[in-house]
Amino acid sequence: MAQGVIEVERKFLPGPGTEERLQELGGTLEHRVTFQDTYYDTSELSLMRADHWLRQREDSGWELKCPGAAGVLGPHTEYKEVTAEPAIVAQLCKVLGAEDLGTGGVAAVLGPLGLQEVASFVTKRSAWKLVLLGADEEEPQLRVDLDTADFGYAVGEVEALVHEEAEVPAALEKIHRLSSMLGVPAQETAPSKLIVYLQRFRPQDYRRLLEVNSSRERSQGTGHPDNSLG
Repeated sequence: MAQGVIEVERKFLPGPGTEERLQELGGTLEHRVTFQDTYYDTSELSLMRADHWLRQREDSGWELKCPGAAGVLGPHTEYKEVTAEPAIVAQLCKVLGAEDLGTGGVAAVLGPLGLQEVASFVTKRSAWKLVLLGADEEEPQLRVDLDTADFGYAVGEVEALVHEEAEVPAALEKIHRLSSMLGVPAQETAPSKLIVYLQRFRPQDYRRLLEVNSSRERSQGTGHPDNSLG
């Protein structure tokens, strides 16, 4: 994925007829795939508490998601995806207040930065693409991922990828339109797989994230772990 891509997404709880509805709307099933994600953080959850999410995906490498622009309220999230390892290392050092560790790979700095595995799970995904009727054919397609994690949680995600902040409002409008067509209630929020994993298997860490995000909501009017990664 290109550097500097902005991911605008909305999670929802899929029903038994979601795939059939996607077909009715002209969606194309791209593939079905199974993969394992492993998330890393410090023992104090310093990254997650700063709304940064470091993940290694099986056969896909490393990714760091960083918060996008604040101030757009609603049941969606906006993140910048960083996939180049030198850029990930530089951002990790910045967030964690560490000295520059050079331009090496992420794996080499896990120990020096005190990063350890905090969650790992396998996901079965069906990935769909579609263009809304009336949309410009040159506009990026919307993606819809339907995921089921190996601990029994299912979640869907409508996603648009843009390159400039100015493109975010139009992407949000399309995401909300498609969500409505799929029967998703306007204000429905669905927890990410990672958040549900922490809630079930690391409840103390989950509570710490809730506390931090409650403080962030009070001070900025944004942020909630249920809308975060995974």
